[in-house]
Amino acid sequence: MENRTFAKLRRWAREGIIIVLLALAVMWGVDQYRKPDLPASFSATPMQSIDGRTFDIAALSQERPLLIYVWATWCSICRFTTPAVDKMAKEGGNVVSIALRSGDDAKLARWVEKKRLTMPVINDARGALSQQWQVSVTPTLVIVSKGQVVSTTTGWTSYWGMKVRMWWAGR
Repeated sequence: MENRTFAKLRRWAREGIIIVLLALAVMWGVDQYRKPDLPASFSATPMQSIDGRTFDIAALSQERPLLIYVWATWCSICRFTTPAVDKMAKEGGNVVSIALRSGDDAKLARWVEKKRLTMPVINDARGALSQQWQVSVTPTLVIVSKGQVVSTTTGWTSYWGMKVRMWWAGR
């Protein structure tokens, strides 16, 4: 009897591992399909946040990896990812966010204030930047190190998933 129970547990464990590996492979494949194709000069473009600060991706990513978070106020998945990205920014994480087609600067600033976000927000009001970068999905997370893209992922990502990706990029 004990032997049959052990055999069942072993089979369930093996099947569980196979399912997890398949899920990881599918998620990786989807990320590869949907990842943006950033132009070689993307990190040379200085960008201005809604509060007037200028951000230089190449400079920001020299010392430690930079997380670029592309999101939108109208994005339902972003409601779950944005607080995690903002938490990283509050903790001193190297984070810049780009709001895609979320209204003019004043409207976006009111939304950011209402949500009490502290992360830097660059407004891509007409989607020109995201079109140039070929970002077609929100949210998109791009990790840049020394001016080069080292990781991209799309869709929901947990706080710890982002932390691990940032750690991995910086090792």
